[in-house]
Amino acid sequence: MKIFIALTYYRPHISGLTIYVERLARVLAARGHEVQVLTSRYDPALPLFEVRDGVKIRRVPVLMRVSKGVIMPTIGLWATRLAQWADVLWLHLPQFDAAGIGLRGRLFGKPVVLTYHCDIRLPPGLLNRAANVVVHLMDHIAARTADVIVAYTEDYARHSPYLSRYMSKVRVIPPPVEMPPPDPDRVAAFRRQWHLDGQVTIGMVARLAAEKGVEYLLEALPRILAVYPNARVLFAGPYRNVVGEAAYARRLQPLFERYRDHWSFVGVLDPAETAAFFASCDVTVLPSINATESFGLVQVESMLCGTPVVASDLPGVRVPVATTGMGRTVRPRDGQALAGAILEVLSRREAYIRPREEIERHFSTGRAADAYEVLFRELLGRSDGGR
Repeated sequence: MKIFIALTYYRPHISGLTIYVERLARVLAARGHEVQVLTSRYDPALPLFEVRDGVKIRRVPVLMRVSKGVIMPTIGLWATRLAQWADVLWLHLPQFDAAGIGLRGRLFGKPVVLTYHCDIRLPPGLLNRAANVVVHLMDHIAARTADVIVAYTEDYARHSPYLSRYMSKVRVIPPPVEMPPPDPDRVAAFRRQWHLDGQVTIGMVARLAAEKGVEYLLEALPRILAVYPNARVLFAGPYRNVVGEAAYARRLQPLFERYRDHWSFVGVLDPAETAAFFASCDVTVLPSINATESFGLVQVESMLCGTPVVASDLPGVRVPVATTGMGRTVRPRDGQALAGAILEVLSRREAYIRPREEIERHFSTGRAADAYEVLFRELLGRSDGGR
């Protein structure tokens, strides 16, 4: 199959969305499909075209940024070419350009699949309010062009103001999750590097972004430190110059200073390092605050490494814990509830651990790729029979 993937940001940008798409694009290319990604050249240092892991990546120059989005005047030219070339169009929302690309799919008689990653909620402000309105409008137009809309979970789909309007088109495909087994030597080296022996270690993997609820983990620390005075938080992921999050980082800086003996930023890790990170933690947390978090891939990655999770009780986000039993969920935006759940898991940690094989039965990149292949072939068969 010739698969045309469109999304605003792609690797090396780091987010759950980009990781999701990269994993599946790579696997589909390895299975013999022709995969082309159309995305933004959000960093002028990036090449306009490259091939990574068999995936052709075409980046469109950015004229300007609007909040967390970008304006790309020439994207329509490439979208037209790739829509004509492709067997199936696979769009990833939220995305301002998805409506126009989806309409091209209709124009050329190609099946259109949308994967809806999360509801969009930009920070307060006149410009952000206008951007919200425009993106919502474009996403709804895109939905009308789509043959199928993929959601991570039925839980999230039924609670999403967007997805709940299109349930007749929704197909649930659990997201691609992969994490190598932790290497004991790497785990030992990681623990030495960060001086973790004898310390209770709480992990968090995320961008330093407002929707991730980092301040609620900071709020939880006094109660945790009262029980475990040597506890430390290790924060893995981008934390400097995160797009659209400068004000948030400045607001939290005094708290990072206050807890500097108990909080360390470890930066962006490769997969093997991430596995060592998770295996070095006693518990990991996902204190996200709203529907911009629809699942939380990092929860399952942590579980695959044998580390239980405390996550927000949000639609979609609560599904991994509910499915596996490997952790607890708590009210979002409640630092005290978060502290209580972390302490509960730490006090009975073995009760929350499940075998890796049990987690893999529910979540894997291979399972997700299989489901997309079945979907694409189904739509192509329907198209060949006359749409």
